[in-house]
Amino acid sequence: MLGGAGFLWLGWTGFNGGAPFAAGRIAALAIVNTHLCTATSLLVWVSLDMIFYEKSSVIGAVQGMITGLVCITPGAGIVEPWGALLMGAMSGSIPWYTMMVLHRRSAFFQSVDDTLGVFHTHAVAGVLGGVLSGVLAKPNLLRLMYPKGQYGPGLFYSISEMNHLHLGFRQIFFQLLGAVCITVWNVIITTIICIFISRFINLRMNEEDLEVGDDAVHGEEAYALWGDGETMKKSLHLRIPPRLSSFWRPV
Repeated sequence: MLGGAGFLWLGWTGFNGGAPFAAGRIAALAIVNTHLCTATSLLVWVSLDMIFYEKSSVIGAVQGMITGLVCITPGAGIVEPWGALLMGAMSGSIPWYTMMVLHRRSAFFQSVDDTLGVFHTHAVAGVLGGVLSGVLAKPNLLRLMYPKGQYGPGLFYSISEMNHLHLGFRQIFFQLLGAVCITVWNVIITTIICIFISRFINLRMNEEDLEVGDDAVHGEEAYALWGDGETMKKSLHLRIPPRLSSFWRPV
């Protein structure tokens, strides 16, 4: 899992850095912002786990990493580094709250099979990143990224500079409208795909097979080591004394 997460972070860096289709200031800024937001989001997520559950987890760290990557993507090349840090703090806390608190309290979420928490890591973090990009987009970076575009400045800059205030609010409206359109599109297309697939195979296993787990599908358990669900009190490698190669032994 950690190996896959590392490759994801690496690939996402290239994804954001390659968005301008050229090496330059915007590409460098996008790469820096990607790392800043992602690292901040990971640290915030793990810190919240420590504060409220007194224990962090690798899964939580990976979730925080993903929310940071998703959040910074819309604004990687158009926000300042301090904006990326702010986006990381929010992407590590708001999706954490929806996943760790609201999800467990909501009867609707409890009835939805979302093992990987995709709604929280992608939908919540994606909308958050889109809206924050509309708030924190810096005018001169927008001109570099979109020289022929007519995008309004971020709401923060339109308010702080008291210049073209209506353009900042208009851009926020466009960001929210885009999120709504993408959501509707995904719901419609995903529903059509699921209906098509359901004509050939079941979309969900029955409850009895779900209770059995991997055995019901593959005939074996995926993570059972040295026995059927056996838990070892101490890690095996802790009992084995380290052995040094003859090359490293003192003469």
